[in-house]
Amino acid sequence: MKNILAKHRIVLWRSRFFSGVSDTDIDKLFTCLGGRRKSFEKEAYIYRERDECTALGIVLSGTLHILRDDFWGNRKIVEQIKCGEQFGAAFVCAGIKHIPVSVIAMEKSEVLFLDYNRLITACPKVCSCHTQMIKNLIRSLAEKSNILLAKNDIQSRHSTREKLLAYLSAQAKKENSRSFDIPFNREELAAYLSVDRSAMSAELCRMRDDGILSFKKNKFELRK
Repeated sequence: MKNILAKHRIVLWRSRFFSGVSDTDIDKLFTCLGGRRKSFEKEAYIYRERDECTALGIVLSGTLHILRDDFWGNRKIVEQIKCGEQFGAAFVCAGIKHIPVSVIAMEKSEVLFLDYNRLITACPKVCSCHTQMIKNLIRSLAEKSNILLAKNDIQSRHSTREKLLAYLSAQAKKENSRSFDIPFNREELAAYLSVDRSAMSAELCRMRDDGILSFKKNKFELRK
């Protein structure tokens, strides 16, 4: 575990989940919370829909997608989980053992799993770092809720153009720049917005021709 900590120390420092936890306490928490690391190859499943989930996951390297498939096999990207971010908390906190989504590695990734029951159960010493982790968990859940609210606002738009404009506007505000990169390729963006890929690509070209934006692969620039 010491080698794992040394390799990913900076990621953990920057993670909101470990905010306010000292370097020394991070070492202690891995034992206290039953920390274990696992590697996943690209396109490997961390969880499949209906799998049992009793641990919180923190991405140490790579990128994950949380996916939902409908009855006909149409796939929707619920959320992208980047390095340093956590996943699974909403399900384990709600007592949902068999998760209603799948989690897949979009590139070679490493994940740190922490036992949820150990996290929410105060240790005999009632250490401050353990209490801080519980506070961080609550904050993380609140942040996730706000992210999903923003996504629901985008997906509630009626047309493909309106969804694209809402999403790209949000990205521009996030980066505080008219020029920015998005984290999705075209297929992934269509799945995220819940629109047809061909229709979306055609709409992007029309928006470019209308002088609303310009783009090259994943780089976009909004015009005034």
